[in-house]
Amino acid sequence: MTDSSNYIPPKVWEYEANNMSTFSKTNRPIAGSTHEKMLPVGKHPLQLYSLATPNGVKVTILLEELIELGEEGAEYDAHLIRISEGDQFGSGFVDINPNSKIPALVDRSGDVPLRVFESGAILLYLAEKFNLFIPNNHSSRTECLSWLFWQMGSAPYLGGGFGHFYHYANEKIKYPIDRFAMEVKRQLDVLNKHLDGKEYMVAEEYTIADIAIWPWYGLVALGTQYDAGEFLQVDKYKNVVKWAKNIGSRPTVERARMINRITGDEMERVEERHDKSDLEGKSGIKV
Repeated sequence: MTDSSNYIPPKVWEYEANNMSTFSKTNRPIAGSTHEKMLPVGKHPLQLYSLATPNGVKVTILLEELIELGEEGAEYDAHLIRISEGDQFGSGFVDINPNSKIPALVDRSGDVPLRVFESGAILLYLAEKFNLFIPNNHSSRTECLSWLFWQMGSAPYLGGGFGHFYHYANEKIKYPIDRFAMEVKRQLDVLNKHLDGKEYMVAEEYTIADIAIWPWYGLVALGTQYDAGEFLQVDKYKNVVKWAKNIGSRPTVERARMINRITGDEMERVEERHDKSDLEGKSGIKV
C-alpha cells in the first residue's frame, strides 16, 4: 500500500492490472470485450441485463410499477450481470452497451431488437413507450426531465466520489472524503429545499424523476447506503427523509430492490427474475 500523502503522479500514467483495489476487476482503461459470451434471452418482450446497484434498481422499479398497472407489454426477464466477475466485458453485453456498464435493456417487441443503455435513457424510453410516469403537460414534463438529468449528473459525486472514498476505498483519505461529503450534503440540501411542501419531485405526480433519484439519495437519506447516515447527518433533511420513506414503502419498490440482488438475506433477494412467481415467498412480498 502506498503512502497517499506522499504520492507524486508520474509523468505518464500506466495501468496496474493487479493493484488489488476494490474495483480492480470491474474497471480498465480501454473499451470493448475481453471474452466471447452470448447473453441469454428469455420469453418476455423486454430483456434486462443488470445488477441491483442504484442504477439497476431504477429500472426494476419502473418495470414493476408498469406491471402493477397492468401493462402486459412491460413483462420482462431480468438477467444477472456480475460486474465483479467481468460479465459486463462479455461480447454479448458489449454489443448492447459499448460502455460496459449496467443496466442495459433490449426491447424485442418489434421486428428488430432495440438496445437501450444508460439508466436515464432506459427510464425515459420506457416512460415514453407506455406513456406513463412522465407528465403529458409540457411544463411538468420539462421539470421532470430536468430532475432526471440532475440525478444523472449529480450521482457520480455521491457514488464514485463519496461512496467510493468513504465506504469502499482501501485507504481512508481525509481530503476526498471531505470534498465529496460536502458536495453530497449540498445535493441533499438541494433536494430538501425543493421537496418542501411537495409529495414528489414534480409536485403531486410520481414520475421517473422520483424513480431515478430514490435509489441513490433516498437510500442515503434512510441511512442504508454506504452506512453513512450518521456521518452525513441525514436526519436534518426532513423533507428528503419523508419523501424517501414514502417511496420506499411502495410494494413495487420493495419488489424491485430484490431483483438481481446478490447480497444480503436470501429472503430479500432474487438473483434473476423471469416471472412474477420468482418473487413468491420472499419477505413480505405480494405478487
